[in-house]
Amino acid sequence: MTEYGQGPGSQPWHPDDPLYGDRDAYGGQPAGYQDGWSAPPQPGEYPHPQQQSYYPQEYYEGTAAYGYGGQQYDPSCGAVGADPYGIPHADPYGMGERPDYYAQQGGYPPPRPQYLREQPEPVPHPHAAPQGAPAAYAAPQDAPYAHPYPYDAPAGPDQGTGWDPGPDQGEHAFFTEGGEDPDRQAFLDDPDDEEPRRRGGRDGTKRKRNGCACLAVTVVLAAGVGTVGYFGYQFYQSHFAPPPDFEGSGKGDVQIDIPDGASLSDMGDVLKREGVVKSSRAFVEAADGNKKAQSIQAGSYVLRKRMSGSSAVGMMLDPSSQNGLIVAEGWRAKKIYAEIDKKLDEPEGTTRKAAKSAKLGLPSWAGGKPEGFLFPSRYSIGKDSKPADVLRTMVKRAEAEYTKTGLEAAAKKTGKTPEQIITIASLIQAEAQQDHEFGKVSRVIYNRLDQGMLLGFDSTINYAKGRSTLNTTVEDTRYSSPYNTYLHKGLPPGPIGNPGHQAIEAALKPTEGNWLYFVTVKPGDTRFTDSKAEHDKNVQDFNAVQRKQKENGG
Repeated sequence: MTEYGQGPGSQPWHPDDPLYGDRDAYGGQPAGYQDGWSAPPQPGEYPHPQQQSYYPQEYYEGTAAYGYGGQQYDPSCGAVGADPYGIPHADPYGMGERPDYYAQQGGYPPPRPQYLREQPEPVPHPHAAPQGAPAAYAAPQDAPYAHPYPYDAPAGPDQGTGWDPGPDQGEHAFFTEGGEDPDRQAFLDDPDDEEPRRRGGRDGTKRKRNGCACLAVTVVLAAGVGTVGYFGYQFYQSHFAPPPDFEGSGKGDVQIDIPDGASLSDMGDVLKREGVVKSSRAFVEAADGNKKAQSIQAGSYVLRKRMSGSSAVGMMLDPSSQNGLIVAEGWRAKKIYAEIDKKLDEPEGTTRKAAKSAKLGLPSWAGGKPEGFLFPSRYSIGKDSKPADVLRTMVKRAEAEYTKTGLEAAAKKTGKTPEQIITIASLIQAEAQQDHEFGKVSRVIYNRLDQGMLLGFDSTINYAKGRSTLNTTVEDTRYSSPYNTYLHKGLPPGPIGNPGHQAIEAALKPTEGNWLYFVTVKPGDTRFTDSKAEHDKNVQDFNAVQRKQKENGG
């Protein structure tokens, strides 16, 4: 015998069983009921005691007796009653022989034992059979646990909690979409909210939530599509589409400053920012198509507003359209004034007067003197330009350079003021001849200042006397001027010219070395030393070269 019933060929069927006589080749068992197992009863039928019971064990716990393969079962002691081998089992409760309820009309299910009837009535299972269902399918009302109804039947209200799970809380309800019962769907939408369980579908809450969810999804999708479209459009415009561009040669004048070291792309950015071209790429593509565009230099240009890229490139390359002024490194203010007068067709001295009276935007530490702050570069002078306007443009270019090099902060690290750095840079610009000499000349200046020595630069005497020459006589060294560094220790009162970028960088970062003297014997032959005797010998070589040049008419 198996754990739950007899195998094939066990005890005969009860004569009152409706299926009596429906046997097959399995030793008296009806077809389909093999090894003590049975299928659920059909409508109008009830389980037979000698069939495997359809109801699970939970239903029978607590009852006095029920059939499992013709046995009686006690939850605490296991199977009792009939034994296929004829061995009677003891009654653990002393209740004596129990009547055969199945032999009586209406004898199933058996009555609840007295010792269990005295217990409080249990709460019916939510899946208990509804009122009015066929008696053969109704779960025993006095069972401590209600049995799940054989089909998907609705349950009544919970006696303990008062909650009615609704007519479709079975397996069918779980797989529905919610259209049949709004209460159930409201519960699924918000299982922690008591009210939506009961009225969620009736007051439109579900529809509102579904609508909000759809709206949120739509907004997210629209935002995603819009973002992808925007960046896709930008990628196409930047890589494949023609660049935005104006048409024609523009109108009106605008002064444009192109900084040193600017690439064509940098120039395009400046022109776009000032409204000259519509896009930087329009200018760059036009420059790429013009072989002469690489010759465009830093400086000031007078252009027009709303020009096409090709027109801007052509105007920057055409000398006839640009009244350009090139200020070389080391030029003194006196020379710059004279060149501006010529370009503007002004009487001599006009620009010099403007420099003294006009507000040029000089740094506060410049002492009100333009010398040293008219930055060397290329400048375009428009037909309507004024001398003061040109000088302001030069000062503006100088300020841009000072910002680029971090002049004020860097000067503080050297122990000098910004004005002193520009003065040192002007000395370097006047004395150095080749690129590798700039840092060394700067070091000689620092070393001499640190040791309290006279600088003794011929360039300072030339500035004081308003001349430019390599020949300095003994009498020149006695010239009375604060700029004469043969007579006065330390730096001159101010810059002696207008230094460029390289000289300013050298003034801030002198080359390491112990040199105290230098002399340019001839072009390309500048000799540095820390020995006075060696320096004197180098000076003699310089004088020999100068005499030879005079003899040759040089």
